[in-house]
Amino acid sequence: MENQTETFEKIKIDALEEILGKKFPVLDDGFVRVVDYMGGDEAIVQAARVSYGKGTKKVSEDRGLIRYLLRNFHTTPFEMSEIKLHVRVPMDAWRQWIRHRTANVNEYSTRYSIAIDASQKTDAGNWRIQAVDNKQGSEGFFDNAIGSKLTEREEELQQFAREIYQERLQLGVAREQARKDLPLSTYTEAYWKIDLHNLLNFLALRMDTHAQFEIRSYANVIGNEIVSRWCPIAWQAFKDYRMNAMSFSSLELQILKQLVTGNKHVALKLAEDFGWLNKINDKLTKNRERIELEEKLTELGMEKPW
Repeated sequence: MENQTETFEKIKIDALEEILGKKFPVLDDGFVRVVDYMGGDEAIVQAARVSYGKGTKKVSEDRGLIRYLLRNFHTTPFEMSEIKLHVRVPMDAWRQWIRHRTANVNEYSTRYSIAIDASQKTDAGNWRIQAVDNKQGSEGFFDNAIGSKLTEREEELQQFAREIYQERLQLGVAREQARKDLPLSTYTEAYWKIDLHNLLNFLALRMDTHAQFEIRSYANVIGNEIVSRWCPIAWQAFKDYRMNAMSFSSLELQILKQLVTGNKHVALKLAEDFGWLNKINDKLTKNRERIELEEKLTELGMEKPW
């Protein structure tokens, strides 16, 4: 009887093996490090071809397939590669992080253990000013005179909160209750396991320039220091087709086609029909779709028609 058993060889990525367990520092006291992984570029190719073993013999063929898959949103093969990270992150950034509900997570428990004795500190020159037109963003920084005062008060607050927490513990207050007034700047740690498809979605959002600086710092390390080593072909395709690419809505394309062919007046009429050019006191009202197209036109070196 023919032997139905095949021998499998675990996919090993030398560039990633070299950094297993290595802490990549983030912010003032955070880090990211790789604990374990499964698969890589080769696993994507195997899954796409529903094959076992080494897939194609030519790296160029694998590269072309991976780029085709990502370019055309064939995402399932990317779920065949997984990675487990150990992260140390401030609780306020962790709140944003944990909203990505596509990973397996186990977080450090301050109900069972004493809270990590570290809080994220802000340098005097890094206090950001609230953006006027973006309720969830910032623009510019305070000068050092104001920043120094803010940093001084931050240190006082963090130190006082820690003293209160320690006082409660010494009195015998339950850890689950003693922790309730710890600031969101307190660091937490977690193991975070995720497949490549969902990791790339996470990075697309959190590496974006509109993402908050703190979580963007972690995303940049994960992408540039870890994924680039783990799945270099997929990582380059991700940068080419998502991070450094540009997409257009059907409305934007209609206007763009007219601008490219020199029909500025038609483009202007389309924008008016779309309701993008409403005015109050001869001033254009805020319209997100129009503003997004203006940003794209600027990046393309084109003038807006209005």
